[in-house]
Amino acid sequence: MAQKVYIDASGLVLGRLSSSIVPLIMSGKEVVVVNSEKAVVTGNKRFIMDKYLSLRRRRTLTNPRRGPFFPRFPDRIIRRTVRGMLPYKKTSGREAFRRLSAFIGVPEELEGKEFMTIESAKIRSSASRFMTLEEIGRQIGWTHMER
Repeated sequence: MAQKVYIDASGLVLGRLSSSIVPLIMSGKEVVVVNSEKAVVTGNKRFIMDKYLSLRRRRTLTNPRRGPFFPRFPDRIIRRTVRGMLPYKKTSGREAFRRLSAFIGVPEELEGKEFMTIESAKIRSSASRFMTLEEIGRQIGWTHMER
């Protein structure tokens, strides 16, 4: 049985969090991320939204049902960000990606667990401009609090 690592994403920067998760899952550990909607993306709100909205507007030249697809749910945004840092097209990357779980809020079965935080991924007090994944998700079409 693989060792499980429980991470609380509250107040953690998405890119730094993702780059900290990749070595853990590549080494064989299972990573569970809770409070995905409280992770943050730093920067100017207009530029952040332009990036995420442009990803949503991308279309194929043929049938739009063929993709590309981009997630709206905060937990899926975290998974997609981590996937972009993995060698996903190789077997090792796909197996590592399966060891990552992300949740909105804290599920009932995980309420008594001890969650760790990643100090290097915490948002700095000097970062005055940021958006949470919940705000981003709501702007691009996420309507439900829970899946």
